[in-house]
Amino acid sequence: MSRTMKVVSLIAIAVSVLGIVLVAGCKDRGAGGKAKPIEMNYSIFFPDVHIVCQTAKAWAEEIEKRTDGRVKIKIHPGGTLTAADKCYDGVVNGISDIGMSCFAYTRGRFKLLEGLDLPLGYPNGVTATRIATELTMKYEPAELSDVHVLYVHAHGPGILASKKAVRTLEDMKGLKVRATGLSTKIVEALGGVPVAMQQGDTYEALQKGVVEATFCPIETLKGWKQGEAINFVTDTSCIGYTTAMFVVMNKKTWDNLAEDIQKVFTETSREWVFKQGAAWDQADQEGLAFVKGLGREIITLSPEQQERWKERVQPIIDEYVAAAEAKSLPGAAFLKDIQMMIAQSAASKPE
Repeated sequence: MSRTMKVVSLIAIAVSVLGIVLVAGCKDRGAGGKAKPIEMNYSIFFPDVHIVCQTAKAWAEEIEKRTDGRVKIKIHPGGTLTAADKCYDGVVNGISDIGMSCFAYTRGRFKLLEGLDLPLGYPNGVTATRIATELTMKYEPAELSDVHVLYVHAHGPGILASKKAVRTLEDMKGLKVRATGLSTKIVEALGGVPVAMQQGDTYEALQKGVVEATFCPIETLKGWKQGEAINFVTDTSCIGYTTAMFVVMNKKTWDNLAEDIQKVFTETSREWVFKQGAAWDQADQEGLAFVKGLGREIITLSPEQQERWKERVQPIIDEYVAAAEAKSLPGAAFLKDIQMMIAQSAASKPE
């Protein structure tokens, strides 16, 4: 082969290699040579119009904005991708990249974090959400080791909404109450009959008399229209429980993200702890206004009744600690932290 032919051959090989490199480099690029965005599915059990879903949408939009469009998150509301009680496993198994639902919908799985839902007198959603996130991050429980936690949020104090008036403990006897997770134990402790049920089924159950009452944050009475199916609201904030809800990502999805994108998710999620808690409080205010507008009676428990209700639920708190400690989990320390943070919140509240 002549020297000229060798040079031509080498040039041809170089051009071929360059073409392969360019094709490989462009395979993940769309029109205009821009890299295709990372597309994620986000499963949420709340309906699209609910303020919690709307706040989650704002979070997703902020992620897209801060990553300059490199990440696009598609919201699947109303449990359309995975049902509320299947959401967590859906994230673990990759059905969705991100999921939001209640820990309580998989009762018995999250032994330490069950403590977040205890009837400890949570004052509002901002406090409950801050406590839920901070303690989840502090304790890093093994029960969440199969996902990446973005943040945790929790509603304001659970109240009792019923078809008949509940003014005393005696009025609770035999009352069929919709409940989930630890709130089923609260119903039992108060003398009622718990009926396990997700929020989406509660409106019809109240209408048909399957249940006579529901334990819920007051926002539910508007957000899920349940105020239309009840006649009374008993303020049980003295034993105000909450329901902690996870926002988690599939571990493989997280690990495959560039470090700068992970940083965006972390920083945005940190900001959304307050935003999501504030959304819960706004929803509670709207829920209260909604039931008042319907003419429903708001019942305030007497100081004596409040003490009686607290006494009735104390064994639930004790039982949680004992069960956690029996599994070598720091239940006592976890509970102490919650109580301390609730007390700090009450002390910092302006008179």
